[in-house]
Amino acid sequence: MKVLIKTHEHYRKVVAVCDPELVGKKFEEGNLQLNVSEFFYQGDEYNEEKALKVLEAARQDDACFNFVGKNSIELGAKSGIIDKNCVLKIQGVPHALSLL
Repeated sequence: MKVLIKTHEHYRKVVAVCDPELVGKKFEEGNLQLNVSEFFYQGDEYNEEKALKVLEAARQDDACFNFVGKNSIELGAKSGIIDKNCVLKIQGVPHALSLL
């Protein structure tokens, strides 16, 4: 399992976690739109073990998180950052936010 992780530094860190094959795509369903832009999501590629360490470090640093894609959602749930019951799907693509 591979995911991309990119951290944006603002007043609070924003961590974007995405399945690599979704970058650059746009999904629409009804009034919902998900733009998986390269600017926001194209980060470093990690395997599951390293990704979990990066997520835990960001969690300790009071970051907020944005997850897109099946693998990313699985990691978010495994790390305890998101609840799988709070996942939104747009054209079948799972998406979740967490502000912890």
